[in-house]
Formats: sequence, structure tokens, C-alpha cells
Amino acid sequence: MTIEPKRIRPKIFPPPEFPPQKPAMFSTTPPAIFPVLLGLLGLALALKRASVVAQVPVGLADLVMGVVSVLWLFGAGAYAAKIARRPAVVMEDLRILPGRTGLAAATVGAMAFASVLGNFAPVVAQVVLVLSLGLHAALAVLMVRALIAAPPEGREVTPAWHLAFVGFIVGALAAVSLGWAGLATNILWATLAMAVAIWAVSLWQLVKRIPPAPLRPLLAIHLAPASLFASVAGLLGMNSLAQGMVALGAVILIALLAAGRWIMASGFSPLWGAFTFPLSAFATALLINDWVVPGVLLTVLALGAIPAIAWRVLKMWPGGTLAAKTNAAKA
Repeated sequence: MTIEPKRIRPKIFPPPEFPPQKPAMFSTTPPAIFPVLLGLLGLALALKRASVVAQVPVGLADLVMGVVSVLWLFGAGAYAAKIARRPAVVMEDLRILPGRTGLAAATVGAMAFASVLGNFAPVVAQVVLVLSLGLHAALAVLMVRALIAAPPEGREVTPAWHLAFVGFIVGALAAVSLGWAGLATNILWATLAMAVAIWAVSLWQLVKRIPPAPLRPLLAIHLAPASLFASVAGLLGMNSLAQGMVALGAVILIALLAAGRWIMASGFSPLWGAFTFPLSAFATALLINDWVVPGVLLTVLALGAIPAIAWRVLKMWPGGTLAAKTNAAKA
């Protein structure tokens, strides 16, 4: 007697849709848009500071502030629409490094937006600052939850931790201009301790092993905290701390420039957004602390570099390429 082999039925898949179903509007908004939007906001602030220091008309700087603010509001609104469709998408975006970096840049960008608003509507800027500090605190908590749930290799300290846990310092910059010096001082000392810890661990990691080429652009983020500490300390009259942070920022910038080819070895990617906001932040720090000539020159350099990088990143957004390259979650 022969036993016939058991027949295995093939799995039944639904027929392909034709034409393919398009994703809902803004359902795949990638967090990777926010680092370059933060860079553009920082550029607008640096340009305004450079115009005042150089005693030239501020009309161009005000125009840039207006255009960049509209662009940032559009990006924030697009991601808010994504959250409204499915709130759990935030935790999904926080599972991956580009998502964590982008979302931290989003709430930090809200603080930078408050700084911009302070030039035109101080009362509204105060409201935006309080809301943005609250949102950033909530995001930091969610970030900790995501890191705890991540595999061991996903819990490593990265330069993006500066954005999540030190990013409150951008709120201190806005707070000084809005007359809240006490709040700014408290934020300065609290975030300075966190930044020193991240710098120390990151330096140890860099000595221990070479980071993979695609992630090397994130090293530029290390420049941002030193620049912002220098700016806030300078505005608060803490001259020794301010000049020390300017010196530290200069050392970091020189190291980044010296290793430029190595950092950019993998070619252009959305992570190049990490070059934008540290550059504008250091230009502002130089201008605030009376390094006028280097500050103006760096602002001019940033005026060419930051929009170019922002354009290359943002033009990938409408077709879904940016979401695909950064593994953005879908609502």
C-alpha cells in the first residue's frame, strides 16, 4: 500500500490592488525633516544676530525668519496630522535612530521657534516656550521608555542624546530674550551636567571603536551643546563659562573639519541634517560673545551650506523617498 504525500495548500494572498492604494496625506511624515528645519531656524537667528552686530538693515533677516517659521509650522502640522491618525506611531518612530533624532529635533525646534517669535510677539513666544519645554520633557520620558525596550545595541549613547536630554538649553536661549533669566540659569546648569556626561561617554566610545560610516555625520551634533552653552552663558553675563565654551566649540569644529572626508565617507544621506543646526548655533555663539569677524564669516558660510543641505533632504519628502530611507513609521 502506498501512502500519498500530504498535499500542502498554497497560502492565499489578496490580489494586488490596481492602481496601488496611496497612503493617506501626511501618514508617513518622516521625523528626518526636523533636523534641517531646526538648522534653518538657527540660521535665521544667526542672521538676525549678525545683522545687528554688523549694523546692517535687519529686513533680510526678518524675511528669512518669516519664511523659515512658515516652513517649520508646516512640518510640525504634518507630523501632528500623522499623530492624530494613530498616536502609537510616535513610539514606533522612537524605536530607530533617525526617528529619535528627528523627533528630538522637532521639540527643540519648537523652542527655537519661540526664540524667533520673541522678536515679534513676546507674549505668544512665552506661551510657545512653555508648551515646547513641556513637550520636550514628555518626549524625553518616551525616549527613555524606547531605550529601555530596545535591544542592548540600541541603548548605546549616541550624539543624538544631546538633542533629547540636553536640548532644553535651546529653551534657555529663548528664556533669556524673554526676560526669564532665572529659568535660563537653572536650565543651563542642569543640561551642562548631562552634556558633560554624554561627551565623556561618546569620547570613550570613539576611542574604543570606529563608528560605522553612515552614522558618522551625527558626530557633528557634539558641537551644538557647547555653542548653546556659550550663547546662554554670554547672555547671562557668565563670561568665563561663555568663553570656555566658545573655545571648546572651536576645538570640536576644528576636529570635525579635519575629519570631514572621513565623516562624509558614505556620501549624502538624510543624516547630513546633523551638520546644519550645530553650524548655525556656533555662529550665533561667536556673535554673542564678541567674536564678530569669525561669527559673521561663519554665518555667511552657513547661509550657503544649510539651505543646500535642507533642500536636498526636504525634496525627498513628497515622493516618500525620505520616509523609506529613514524607515519612518506609517500611521
